[in-house]
Amino acid sequence: MKTSNTYLSSLPTTVFTIMSQLAAKYDAINLGQGFPDTEGPADIINVAAEALKDNRNQYAPLTGLPELRQAVAESNRRFYGLEIDPATEVVVTSGATEALAACLMAVVEAGDEVVLIEPLYDTYLPMLKMIGAVPKCVRLQPPHWKLPEEELRAAFGPKTKAMILNSPMNPAGKVFSQTELELIAGLVKEHDAYVICDEVYEHLTFHVKHIPLMTLPNMRERCMRIGSAGKSFSLTGWKVGYVTAPSALASVVAKAHQVLVFATAPNLQRAVAHGLNKDDSYYKSLSADLELRRDILVEGLHRLGFETLPADGSYFVVADTSRHAQGRTDVEFAEWLVEHAGVATIPVSAFYDPEGAEPPRNMIRFAFCKKPEILHEALRRLEKALT
Repeated sequence: MKTSNTYLSSLPTTVFTIMSQLAAKYDAINLGQGFPDTEGPADIINVAAEALKDNRNQYAPLTGLPELRQAVAESNRRFYGLEIDPATEVVVTSGATEALAACLMAVVEAGDEVVLIEPLYDTYLPMLKMIGAVPKCVRLQPPHWKLPEEELRAAFGPKTKAMILNSPMNPAGKVFSQTELELIAGLVKEHDAYVICDEVYEHLTFHVKHIPLMTLPNMRERCMRIGSAGKSFSLTGWKVGYVTAPSALASVVAKAHQVLVFATAPNLQRAVAHGLNKDDSYYKSLSADLELRRDILVEGLHRLGFETLPADGSYFVVADTSRHAQGRTDVEFAEWLVEHAGVATIPVSAFYDPEGAEPPRNMIRFAFCKKPEILHEALRRLEKALT
């Protein structure tokens, strides 16, 4: 029998699956998985439930229901001053991961180079490999997650077709500054490239303003901006995302979306439109509540002797294991914590290109998007195991 797809067949079981399996085996608190342990707003869920009964359950329009595209456009205007045509510049997708795939398919071809910033979300590299593109990775420098200008400049070249920019960033929790964005924008324009802007954590920042790259001068026509209802409304299982892009790009993103999934559940689209129209107080309370949970975890880790790296956004904080690892790598220490402390985390080395230079081996990622009482219990378990 002929073999299956060589690349996909060769992919190992991910560390995320391994850590989740270990968490189940040892009945551990799972601070590795990046999703909340509480439901999203009841009013949004009620709208979704009621929408199932309104006799509109057949295929939604390819680019999304008009009410959701209008809500996405209005959200862009309200928060960032972007004037978006909902009819031609918004594409609704089945989650942000599908949006990423559709955006990459829209602009990248085999042999093109794509600039990435490490540590990076784990699906970026497999997507690029399946397209046949060449990743050019640039590493942020811990402990302050500094963007190295010279390395970034060197990553751009004649074959650069695009860049993926994740801000706020998973796993680092970094929110790129105006200065950093201006540097990136300058290089993108100089090399006539596009940017896929993964901004799923746009509303989950802590006293730091998120600035979409699309808002910078002359970047409107080069950017595809991705948002996520799952992250903005703590409804990750719904898998509703949306792409904002100039019409010329959006039309090609829509063609990729048509090939991948065609349309997204209409009742969920109507509920997300309702959510996007919630007033500013919702978004402020969302970030304030998450910041409280971050602080509970960070302060507790500091008491236990961990150093943590800056986390200005997202669901995650990274801790340095050097004081406790006793020579173990991040993978070995994460596995030890599951078995001996009953707390699951993710080794940060999993967020680097396995074909690149040796990644840092002294950092683990904690997800703090959990109930405060769960975070306190996790800290108690860590203290018992480490002291």
